This record gives sequence, C-alpha cells and structure tokens, in this order.
Amino acid sequence: MTDLTPTLAFLRERLTERPRVLLALGSGLGGIAEELEDAVRVPFAEIPGFAPVTVAGHKGVLVAGQLAGVECVALQGRFHVYEGHDPAAVALPIRAVAALGARTLVATNAAGALNPRFRRGDLMILDDHINFMFRNPLIGPVADGETRFPDMSRPYDPELQALAEQVALENGIRVSRGVYLALTGPNYETPAEAAMFRRLGADAVGMSTVPEVLVARALGVRVLGISLITDLPTGTAAEPQSHDDVLALATQAAARFERLLRGVLEGIATRPDVELA
Repeated sequence: MTDLTPTLAFLRERLTERPRVLLALGSGLGGIAEELEDAVRVPFAEIPGFAPVTVAGHKGVLVAGQLAGVECVALQGRFHVYEGHDPAAVALPIRAVAALGARTLVATNAAGALNPRFRRGDLMILDDHINFMFRNPLIGPVADGETRFPDMSRPYDPELQALAEQVALENGIRVSRGVYLALTGPNYETPAEAAMFRRLGADAVGMSTVPEVLVARALGVRVLGISLITDLPTGTAAEPQSHDDVLALATQAAARFERLLRGVLEGIATRPDVELA
C-alpha cells in the first residue's frame, strides 16, 4: 500500500479545518464543489500519491471548505481501475481524507440502468453492491486504522439512506433504492451481460465506487451512495451508449442532485441521529 505520510503532510499544510464529510463526485457531478465556502482548491496533480485524471467529466481537483454548515472535502473526479490504477491507488484519497478526520463518505457515480423501471435522470440511493471488478483494495498488509475483515452486511448506512429519502420527499425529487454492480470497464456491458447482472439482483451498473466503499467500511467510515442513472438498459436505447451522453445528462440533473446533497448535509449538521463519530 502507498505510504500516506507525504500525502497527509502536504494536505495538512493547506487544509486548516478538520473535514467531517468526504464527497466523492462522479462523472459530471462535480459542480457542487464550486459551492463550497472559504474553499481551498488543490489539483490532484500537485498532491503526493494522487494519480493524474484522464477521464472527461472528472476535473481532478480536491476542494476543501464548508457546505450547508458542514466542513467537507470534495473530490471533483476520481481514479478508476480501467485507467490502469491498482484498487489501492483508486482508494488512496479515501484513506487520506479519513486520516484527516472525515467520518462520513458520500460516494456518487453515473450508472447505467439494469432495472427496467428506471428512467434516465433518476437518482438511486444504494442499498448494496456487487463487486464484479474481482479486485479489492484491502488485499495486502492491514493499513493503520483498518480492520482485516470488515463486515459488509450493511455497507451503506441506514440512517443516511433514510435522511436522503426524507430530503428527496421534501423537495419533490424522484429517488429509488437499489443494488449497484461494479465492473472494471472501460467498455459498456453487452445485452447478455446486462441480462445476467439483472438476474443476479443488480439494479444499476457502473465502473467505480466499490473500491472506495470497501476502504471506507474497513476504516469505520459511514457511507451514503447515490447513483445518477444516465443510460437505459443495454439493448433498449435508440442510440448507442456514449460518455458524452452521460455528461450531458449529468448536467441536466445537476440541480436536483445538488439539492439532494445539500439537504443531506444540512441533516448531518443538525440531526443528532446522523451526527458523526
């Protein structure tokens, strides 16, 4: 595992406040990071241990500041296994920001629908996930503060899920609950694969999130997962799938997504039943 010492030394020189929440913002969903107050912005390329960002829609900037009364670190973009990164490198930002004090992770992504009831633009609160990457960032020596065999019976925090649903109801935002299946990518799934994944119990499919969640749970960090459904089930869409379409839909959904996320943070700031450890 990569030594976090230079990463933490670098960040501690630049971030003056202890973060409470880490926001991992997926494809096209990084705009809310621009809303952080008293923000400190650091490009990933300047942070020791962070990899370059190569995917469109991932700006590659760490933003620290306050949003809805909560000290946050927002990652505008993430690293992916399909870029050639080891899962431990993908999850390094989670380990680093948790070491700075964050005890809640809000992990977001763009995902393709498997559940035929989903529509493009829906928001799905993750109930569970299936790791079809067949890779795990916890392999190797146990990192400081992590448990060797983390319990994954409830990977996504029920109180945070309930809070997100309450915020959605109060704001008239359509949300669903479902299971996210993670692939390495970078290709989209075939119709036969999509049918198989649906039979396995998955509602949406993507190429991220699971490595970060595994590390967060090993650290005892609470997780809320949110997927933006950007693609119809493979074989049912009128046009071939493309990343440009994902980014365009994320732009259209940005206001709803940001309203939901801001409401969740307001709840974290004010409700003792989701107060951070």
